[in-house]
Amino acid sequence: MKKHHRKIFILIVFVYVVFSLYAAYNVFFNTKVITRVHRVVKKITVATSGGGVVAPYIGDDVWNPWEDEQANALSALHKQREAFRQYQEHIDKNRPKRYKVQIWGKAAIGLYLWEHILEGPLNPTDIQAQWREGEIQVGKIDFSFYTGPAVIQGHVPLDTDSVVLVLNGREQQKISYATRWLQHVQTLMQFHAVNRVAVVLLGSERCTNDWISPYLRRHGGFVDLLFLVYDSPWVNNKDVFQWPLGVATYRQFPVVMPNSHMVSSTRPFLCNFLGTVYKNSSRETLMGILKQTGLDKECITTGREKYFTMLCCHCQALYQFTIMGLSPIFASCLSQ
Repeated sequence: MKKHHRKIFILIVFVYVVFSLYAAYNVFFNTKVITRVHRVVKKITVATSGGGVVAPYIGDDVWNPWEDEQANALSALHKQREAFRQYQEHIDKNRPKRYKVQIWGKAAIGLYLWEHILEGPLNPTDIQAQWREGEIQVGKIDFSFYTGPAVIQGHVPLDTDSVVLVLNGREQQKISYATRWLQHVQTLMQFHAVNRVAVVLLGSERCTNDWISPYLRRHGGFVDLLFLVYDSPWVNNKDVFQWPLGVATYRQFPVVMPNSHMVSSTRPFLCNFLGTVYKNSSRETLMGILKQTGLDKECITTGREKYFTMLCCHCQALYQFTIMGLSPIFASCLSQ
């Protein structure tokens, strides 16, 4: 029995020694032979201009029987991503280009531009609010509007390089305030935050608007377009345009939607004049001419000697009736 156990033990030792010698021989003396079937995948990298895709690392001593499948899958994935990228570029290239324009209303005529011409909304609706804003899309242009006493330099969220500035330049105090806004925009131009600027200006009735001349691009300034209320020899319909005075929005004149009847119907009056007639003014002369020629009988003429902030219901109704007649207007009593 003991001899039998001894033979088994010797056999085990012998097998162990033979295996060890064989392993040592393979490690130190045998040259590796890698067949096509037993290739070792070290690293597969598919490099592209848009980014690379790298397969997981497989060690030198591990056989990867799925090498071809992985390479084909990675190649197909890359082609799909490249095709999607080209599709996105095609969509972006053919998408209609949109433009953003901000309107900063620092004069009452800004409300006429926004509510009556562009028909844009305003939030909040309270006319006494310190900050009001709105957005509207007109064709390919996205307009945003900011107005109110709280709208000050440096606090308007600028998200475009195109700005329309609505200013009051009718008297010296207003001109000083308007100049500060122009200087602020000029600073934005210098830092390339703004590239295109238009100004809607309530000008002087006496055409004394020389103060804004240095800001026009034609004179070395930065204002590309000027829309000027009241007539001016500057108007050339190229970079200076005449702009309507509009209506007294602060008196809640309603927004009237145009229709074909308003355009084609006969005008009930030849002209109209509703305004404050100051002593020794051109308005006093105008009223005299209307009476001398008898035109006061063909026109609506209502004058007053003193300006009132609040109007009676009759005067406001008369004003709205006159405006709705679409007759030429000499002067607006609600904005004077």
